[in-house]
Amino acid sequence: MTNIKHSIKTEKIITPNGELVVEMEHLKKSFDNKNILLDINLVLNKGENLVILGKSGTGKSVLIKCIVGLVELDEGTLKLFGQDIAELKGKELSDLRRKIGFLFQSGALYDSMTVRENLEFPLKRQLISISKKERNVLIEEALENVGLSETIDMSTSELSGGMRKRLGLARTLILKPEIMLYDEPTTGLDPITSKEISNLILEVQKKYETSSIIITHDIECTKLTANRIIVINDGVCAAEGSYNDLKNSDDKWIKSFFE
Repeated sequence: MTNIKHSIKTEKIITPNGELVVEMEHLKKSFDNKNILLDINLVLNKGENLVILGKSGTGKSVLIKCIVGLVELDEGTLKLFGQDIAELKGKELSDLRRKIGFLFQSGALYDSMTVRENLEFPLKRQLISISKKERNVLIEEALENVGLSETIDMSTSELSGGMRKRLGLARTLILKPEIMLYDEPTTGLDPITSKEISNLILEVQKKYETSSIIITHDIECTKLTANRIIVINDGVCAAEGSYNDLKNSDDKWIKSFFE
């Protein structure tokens, strides 16, 4: 791996003790004999935003789906909070996965439900012991955090693309995850709304002290949100550094992402 050494000097990072929340070693994944991830080695520090860049089809989304358990590894080790997920089963694995929030590229909302019902859904499944009053407090708080308080009784079909992204984030945050996984959070949005979503990612990091992996093609989103960037190429981590490190790299291929 072309490791571009750097020292992050941004106030956004919250890693006083260098605690690792995600560790990947020699991670491999293929589909129909086509190698997607050949040898991925990376870590996510507590409290940081790690952006993953790479061309389409390089396995960026596959990588975070492995973390959440939507895709099973072929080889390698994946640890969350120091626990090897391959060694966990049943309740232990479910409890660990509850610490992970996943913002899907599409938002993955239920269009047949209202905004309120979309937020009630994970609460009824995961926090079955809480009262209706407690659910309502959590729902109102989640919507306030993403600036959607006035939409609580609207149908999701009435929401704009940016509002749907915000609602998807609210539904993810309502369970207070410790790790956030963002899959192309600004795709399909206009530049102003994209910047609003990027700023919201920073607000989430600061308020909840989340540790996040952000998959994006949006360089402005990368510039705003990244404490550290990893570039994936040919199934491996080809470069690592800060935004300025990589933008000013002597490697023309790496610089091409920032032009």
